[in-house]
Amino acid sequence: MTAEHRLTVRVHAIAFETDAVRQLELRDPEARLLPSFTPGAHIDVTLQDGVVRSYSLIGDTLDTTRYVLGVQREPQGRGGSRLIHEQLRVGALLKVSRPTNNFPLRENAPASIFIAGGIGITPILPMADRLAVLGRPFVLYFGARERNTAPFLSRLAKHGDKVRISFSRAPGGRRVDISAIVAVAPADAELYCCGPSGMLDTFAAATSGRDPARVHVEYFSATEPPAVEGGFRVTLARSGRTIPVPPSMTILDALIAAGLEPPCSCLEGVCGTCETRVIEGLPDHRDRVLSPQERAANKTMMLCCSGSKSELLVLDM
Repeated sequence: MTAEHRLTVRVHAIAFETDAVRQLELRDPEARLLPSFTPGAHIDVTLQDGVVRSYSLIGDTLDTTRYVLGVQREPQGRGGSRLIHEQLRVGALLKVSRPTNNFPLRENAPASIFIAGGIGITPILPMADRLAVLGRPFVLYFGARERNTAPFLSRLAKHGDKVRISFSRAPGGRRVDISAIVAVAPADAELYCCGPSGMLDTFAAATSGRDPARVHVEYFSATEPPAVEGGFRVTLARSGRTIPVPPSMTILDALIAAGLEPPCSCLEGVCGTCETRVIEGLPDHRDRVLSPQERAANKTMMLCCSGSKSELLVLDM
């Protein structure tokens, strides 16, 4: 996250949504309006010791007085959620990015079908709210283990029977039947999914025969290891500087080691912050942001996780 993209916000309120999920309300310290955002957007939050994590914006897209986040504590995560749950306090000042959207809503679709699991409901909350305001048809399938661990149930309840909830560990409960949902979905429906990796894998398999332009996925973590084979060079077109990328380093690692400060956040290829235009060369894509068509076009790449299949990459930097 470069300096020109950072905003300073104050933690205005922290609410306990469930034992494991906190809702954060962020406002400008001078009560100024914040940059607008669209359903599905996220911001990058800089925490203690420079830790940067991406979180979906779950608030009203028409309310630019505040940003609202839902953060689940991840015991096996990389520490960002633990810092928020254990150390962040009301009144603290944070640096955040301007909103970015890699999971946009198609508002005029004839039908929209949302599938979410656990904290994966967060980017979909404002999508459902927006379609409800517009009077557009949608159905939301939400899966959680138990009622007391499922976040934002009261908010979902206002959509009535448009929301179908499954609790897998409740008596007689079961998981969301993604294959069955996709099988009967209209051909022109827009399908969205966000949740744990197993849910996303099932969704990918179920939608493999559908128009990829109507299939939308939001990933919270990497599904491929980063490219650290090295052994190639990166030329920065704007400066003419060439930097070698040795084994055990990503392109981003090599650029930082060379004294550069490219924008970055998640370091896993899921947020899109480090997306960079490719002028020459063949990237080895490892991200979860670009579609198969965008990967094949090789017009951009993510520096934090992708490598190179050619000896030289020329980047628009």
